[in-house]
Amino acid sequence: MNTKEKILVAALRLFAVNGYEAVSVSQIAGELGITKGALYRHYKNKRDIFNCIFEYVCQLDVERSQKSGVPEKDYSEMPEAFSNVSAESIGDYMKAQFRYWSEDEIACNFRKMLTLEQYKSSEMNDLYQKVLVSGPLDYIENLFRELSKEQEKRLPSSHALAVEFYAPFYLLLSLSDGADCKEKKDEIAKSYVCYINDFFQKYFA
Repeated sequence: MNTKEKILVAALRLFAVNGYEAVSVSQIAGELGITKGALYRHYKNKRDIFNCIFEYVCQLDVERSQKSGVPEKDYSEMPEAFSNVSAESIGDYMKAQFRYWSEDEIACNFRKMLTLEQYKSSEMNDLYQKVLVSGPLDYIENLFRELSKEQEKRLPSSHALAVEFYAPFYLLLSLSDGADCKEKKDEIAKSYVCYINDFFQKYFA
């Protein structure tokens, strides 16, 4: 890990504990044992660090989308891509999402930072909603609306399906945060995989 990457990781650790607004550039530099001048050689300011963290998180999401075979952008940007997505692809994507948001250090700390900051800033609240709540819910709802068109049996509304599908994701992430050992975290991750499999068996088999 180079110095620029170390700065990102150290900054996000501090943001996750204290919140973005409460952390100074001096604290970030001190965490790494470097001067503010050395930090400024890599980033213009604290906001620049935050923007790079967000870009990193977004880029990894695009990569997971591509690997799983689901649209990498919202329905408003590429509606045609939502029409040929299989239940298996949606399941694979959400399983990968759970592993990422529960196991990756940057993702975990980014999520914790947004959870803290959502109550302090309208900008952070909007970002929290976009990344973790209403954004994913809308995305999943659009996937299910298209997938439901192929089903002969009567299904709940695409919104109801999305809520039923996504609600356990966030609940189990919270449980994973509170788990005190890897074995418990693994057990929670397995329970999410089982839930996804049961969901698709119930509605889309």
